[in-house]
Amino acid sequence: MAASTKKRPTPAGTPHVRVAVVGSGFGGIGAGVRLRRAGITDFVILERAGSVGGTWRDNSYPGCACDVPSHLYSFSFAPNPDWPRSFSGQPDIRAYLERVTDTFGLRPHLRFNAAVTELRWEQEHTRWRITTDAGSWTADAVVSASGALADPQIPDLPGLDTFPGKVFHSSRWDHDFDLTGKRVAMVGTGASAAQIIPAIQPKVGRLTVFQRTPAWVLPRNDREISAAEKWLHAKLPPSGKLRRGALFALRELQVDAFVRRPGALKLVQKLAVRNIHRGIADPKLRAQLTPDYRIGCKRILLSNTYYPALAAANTEVVSAGLTELRGSTLVAADGSEHEVDAVVFGTGFHVTDMPIAQRVFGIDGVSLADEWKDGMEALRGTTVRGFPNLFFVVGPNTGLGNNSMILMIESQLNYLIDALTSLAASGAAALQPTARAQRQWNLELQHRMSRTVWSTGGCQSWYQDSTGKNTTLWPASTTSFRRATRTVDLAEYELIRQAAPAAAVTEEARA
Repeated sequence: MAASTKKRPTPAGTPHVRVAVVGSGFGGIGAGVRLRRAGITDFVILERAGSVGGTWRDNSYPGCACDVPSHLYSFSFAPNPDWPRSFSGQPDIRAYLERVTDTFGLRPHLRFNAAVTELRWEQEHTRWRITTDAGSWTADAVVSASGALADPQIPDLPGLDTFPGKVFHSSRWDHDFDLTGKRVAMVGTGASAAQIIPAIQPKVGRLTVFQRTPAWVLPRNDREISAAEKWLHAKLPPSGKLRRGALFALRELQVDAFVRRPGALKLVQKLAVRNIHRGIADPKLRAQLTPDYRIGCKRILLSNTYYPALAAANTEVVSAGLTELRGSTLVAADGSEHEVDAVVFGTGFHVTDMPIAQRVFGIDGVSLADEWKDGMEALRGTTVRGFPNLFFVVGPNTGLGNNSMILMIESQLNYLIDALTSLAASGAAALQPTARAQRQWNLELQHRMSRTVWSTGGCQSWYQDSTGKNTTLWPASTTSFRRATRTVDLAEYELIRQAAPAAAVTEEARA
């Protein structure tokens, strides 16, 4: 998208806030809590839907659950002693976010049904102008917490618009449509599909699974949390911290195999092969479901019911992608044809091409989408040159392949608060990364990425953009990211002074 310098006057009476937060998932709710704790109460949280929850509100498909242990998939400042299972389901996680919202007094800051249609930097006022479906705001700073798993990606297939049956994406599940006895196509075999397939297979008449690339699957060690455990964590909070710490340490120990020594994953791959043999008796189907890439290159799935569902008599696995629809007939890349009544897309999200980037305009009206046309880049996954006072939560290269994203979110929130505090102390109005700091950070990051299993494992994944560059994951431990974002180094930034009356003056900050 080309630069847009079109300026529209800000309507008189437009409310101004110190910080505008976009999104109310873990990132947005966490930002609200941390802002209040830092004494910053002049903020709004803009949410496009009618309730909080983010991806845990949107994804309500049958079987939806987290693949990170419950006691690790929660805020450190808001432990939950009442998790019902070791791997919690979507309703419990969504309820947790609602409780955090209430406990920390965030309701007055929330603005629902306020989808952001434009974020524009006003150089003459050194502030952001935010246009939404619910009105406009101006803000000194913006926190983009819309998340990577927010906007579903449905392939543009010939004949899709004339398909006579039901079509929906996994994250937009139609609960009013009864799948009982229907011929259903599941397109994709990623993390969502691995949960949906076992949940719907027993009730559908026929299930056709379109698989372009098989996934490695390991057993899911899920169990109910006992009443005694809940009582212990509620009455003795340090026990919950100890449990969380143990889960964290175990996963941190595994990181090295993913990011520096992929060969160490051979044993894990043997366990995954054994899992296939245990779950699939038919040699032909077993061959279809055995990946030809190293485990860890794509997201590892956790399930005890996926393979049995695929081996069921009413399930057919098509080892080819869906290429077109002819009426109610689905045509695969291998030429096979399949008559169905409904199509469910488990085809992921716009991750490496965040849709919000098309609606963000920085210095001189340059769009973020244009800035990122050669791949997403940010300094420490949080700030982008040309877009002052714009802070990302779950920004470029902050994703994880082996641990809890909440840990990364909290690290970025630490960085955000330190940036706002440092900015206030400096007397400047805004900050943006220097070109050198942002470039150096990303050169080093991609150098590290080159030796990870995500780069050397022999696969293509949703972690990579159209050029093959991994702009999604963090190529090191969560501990190292926390160290890298503990404090803001103003030597990596340029400070922008208040514009009055001429254009803003930019000067290189000194530490």
